[in-house]
Amino acid sequence: MASSIISLQTSNLRSAFLGEKTGICVSSIPITRVSLVRKAIECKESRIGKQPITVPSNVTITMEGQDIKVKGPLGEMALTYPREVKVNREESGALRVRKSVETRRANQMHGLFRTLTDNMVVGVSKGFEKRLQLIGVGYRATLEGKDLVLSLGFSHPVRMAIPDGIQVKVEENTRIVISGYDKSDVGQFAATIRKWRPPEPYKGKGVKYADEVVRRKEGKAGKKK
Repeated sequence: MASSIISLQTSNLRSAFLGEKTGICVSSIPITRVSLVRKAIECKESRIGKQPITVPSNVTITMEGQDIKVKGPLGEMALTYPREVKVNREESGALRVRKSVETRRANQMHGLFRTLTDNMVVGVSKGFEKRLQLIGVGYRATLEGKDLVLSLGFSHPVRMAIPDGIQVKVEENTRIVISGYDKSDVGQFAATIRKWRPPEPYKGKGVKYADEVVRRKEGKAGKKK
């Protein structure tokens, strides 16, 4: 019976934990120090970013630090790289975009700036093009100087100034061809034109891209007899 009773050592010392005399000796438990191990973030290399950029013979590349200038027969463009990525010129003449640091943001910037650089090279050498089509009775487009005038069913014609570096052609009064060396400017101007009268899903009237497929909806059915 005596072996089953837990013996407690009495003590007259003041316990720092309880703050008073309890007559019980509180045993201290050693605390082990926990160490944290940091693991480096392993970022996969971008499939787009690791592809080389072929430079045509009629394009001139000028690199200075994080800045790059591309000049071709259609125009000249410049781009500044962030500190996470850099561009190098290989012996074959191609451009290669590489990461400067191994971070998640560097992996994101890798593919983005490779695409931007490729768009610059293609833009100044070949250019980009967007085609729009006007569908609707009385819908037509004309050129008046440096302005594009659209008749889209409003009470007044829509007059739009053509930005610098953009060329606009009108074919058969219902087809608009937008071209230029800056891909973002070409796409933005085409989207601005389309925004005036987006194609509606019932009759398909409006301004749409030449390769755009408009999903049609069934009109309201008549009353059944």
